[in-house]
Amino acid sequence: MHAEEKLTYETWPAEPEKSTLEAKNKFLGFWFFLGGETVLFASLFATYLALKDKVPDSTHHLAKDLFELPLTFVATMLLLTSSLTSVYAMYHMKNFNAKKMNLWLVITLLLGAAFLVLEIYEFNHYVHEFHHTFTSSAFGSAFYTLVGFHGGHVAFGLLWIITLIVRNAKRGLDLYNAPKFYVASLYWHFIDVVWVFIFTVVYLMGMVG
Repeated sequence: MHAEEKLTYETWPAEPEKSTLEAKNKFLGFWFFLGGETVLFASLFATYLALKDKVPDSTHHLAKDLFELPLTFVATMLLLTSSLTSVYAMYHMKNFNAKKMNLWLVITLLLGAAFLVLEIYEFNHYVHEFHHTFTSSAFGSAFYTLVGFHGGHVAFGLLWIITLIVRNAKRGLDLYNAPKFYVASLYWHFIDVVWVFIFTVVYLMGMVG
């Protein structure tokens, strides 16, 4: 089947994201990309663990003095729910329903944007209430680098999905753009998984000291 053929629900393949050679190459290349991202985040986690208690003196706050778990828990639920909505979007993609796919992708975008708003609020709170900044201590540098780098990935994921929706609004679904939507969804799952580790290592472990 060629991408330029007129597709219908009956002729839509069961795995449109892997039905062409180009799609398979995109899929493979993306896994290599995620491998590099995993190594990068692992390095940031290791740096954070080494520096999480490194503050100049007792007047500087540690993790247990800063973090507010209820706020972070809400942000976590928003991001995890957005992962579920992206699954629904890919379910409708596989069923050749562009309208419902876009609907669930928009919901994913809203949840991801809400997560970013809470993260920005959190950072602002730390800076103004506790004077906990990027340059206040080694702990501050490690914290903002790790969590902020993840936030940058969330922002990039939002822009990626928005671009796909806008560029393919009139085209609909075909074998050329289906792999692009699928890869963007995989990326979104990746940043959700990374956040689970951040929530555990940075926030939960930080609260117990």
